[in-house]
Amino acid sequence: MKRLYKSRTNRIFSGIIGGLGEYFDIDPVILRVLWLLIVVFTGFIPGLIAYIFVVLVVPSRSAEPIA
Repeated sequence: MKRLYKSRTNRIFSGIIGGLGEYFDIDPVILRVLWLLIVVFTGFIPGLIAYIFVVLVVPSRSAEPIA
């Protein structure tokens, strides 16, 4: 079963967008540009609050793979 984790390798701030890219098998650069456009056109505060919420909720990938 696929699970969403923060990326350990593809990260700029916390690895959320990199983790989404790994989960959906999409280039994280495309997701970062889309996120930036959404935040700019909908307002910075709601986008920032949503990002902080996701940072707190999504777990980091453990060092050892779980079978």
